[in-house]
Amino acid sequence: MTTTLNDLNPKNRRAADILIANDRGGYTVPSAKLYPFQWNWDSALVALGFSIFDPDRAWQEVESLLSAQWDNGMVPHIIFWKVEKSYFPGPDQWGTADIAHNPPTSGITQPPVAATVIQRLLAEDVDAHRDRAAKLLPKLDRWHQWFLDARDPDGLGIVAIMHPWESGRDNLPDWDRPLSFIDTAGVGTYHRRDTDIVNEDERPKNNDYDHYMALVKFGRDCNWDTKTISRDCPFWVAEPGMNAILRRAERDLIAMAKLLGKDDIARRAASRLARLDTGFEKLWSDDVGGYVTLDLRRDEYATGLTSGSWLALFAGHVEPKRAGKMATTLSHWLTQVNRGVPSFDPNHELFDSIRYWRGPVWAMVNWMIATGLIEHGETDLAERIRADTEALIEQSDYREYFCPVTGRGGGGSGFSWTASMSLYWASRPTGDVISSPVLTPTTPEQEAK
Repeated sequence: MTTTLNDLNPKNRRAADILIANDRGGYTVPSAKLYPFQWNWDSALVALGFSIFDPDRAWQEVESLLSAQWDNGMVPHIIFWKVEKSYFPGPDQWGTADIAHNPPTSGITQPPVAATVIQRLLAEDVDAHRDRAAKLLPKLDRWHQWFLDARDPDGLGIVAIMHPWESGRDNLPDWDRPLSFIDTAGVGTYHRRDTDIVNEDERPKNNDYDHYMALVKFGRDCNWDTKTISRDCPFWVAEPGMNAILRRAERDLIAMAKLLGKDDIARRAASRLARLDTGFEKLWSDDVGGYVTLDLRRDEYATGLTSGSWLALFAGHVEPKRAGKMATTLSHWLTQVNRGVPSFDPNHELFDSIRYWRGPVWAMVNWMIATGLIEHGETDLAERIRADTEALIEQSDYREYFCPVTGRGGGGSGFSWTASMSLYWASRPTGDVISSPVLTPTTPEQEAK
């Protein structure tokens, strides 16, 4: 059900006001100073918050995002709707002018949460939103197919990322070893904007950024050709967060396609999903006891779990023995910190409680983890995560992320997706507004029915 701004309690009204303040007319910036453009998965998740008090504006958000889709199907991770010369790396560094539509964009993508978001927007009022959803489904179908074509050309059933930023979780310790093999000699000098705004101890180190920029240079030099990238990019890594979100997205796309009579899209999505469901099991590590990152260039598994490991529960069915083990491990994590879920194993030597993605808590990942836990019957654990998220926001306001030990806020302030998650989660606390996705293994034919 939709409420008006005046119906919201003071806390939810403040969250809504942050979204309104960051609205740039059809798209929302994550944070006014730190991130002045439209970011892919930020934007999709922001639509959930808008849906509580302004459904039309929620649809505008996802329509704006998907309007920047490339001809090859990719939806880029940054859309530069306006000139902001002080931002780095900007359009000149990405060098996509010859292959991207106006406006300029980055050359990589981000986790495709858009289908999951659109499924929820549609479910609020199917009759009212049927036509808008129907126009977006072919775009989602093409984007999901791009992942398999461009990021899994060998048919392994797990999609790779060619840059840490493509994961959406930019600075995970998982990337340290794969990045160490990258030559940064040709990067040159540059000025980072992020550390002018945010404390350095909360951001990636300069050495990390050199490696990030080396990968941007690689993509720019090959004109973001997907065949060259899959064959030659020195960073080619499969990780559970991206793959889990894509699997969930395919399930939600199937649900929408069946509801709207788009049987061809449902069949294609079901075929992709069968491949992804099978391939995902390659990321399971008995040594670590969970789903972990795999460096595909060197066939090396990461040595630690991340918050993305638990997105396996968000993706779909996890067999009970493994799901139980994951819940036990997550419960243990929560005994090691004051508030969860930390983005990296708090018992690992590389854990850093406040540095970007190396330990802090992120509200939108918490929401996805909790959703998956609910769908696997772990309601008490899900409620603990919801309550922790609410307590962190209460303590430190709507920050980009939070220290799981002290509760200190980090990164940007007045952050859109934190506000959106707080508002949406308060209004939709127990899961999907219609039905949860199928949580038992199926064949492509069964998924498409």
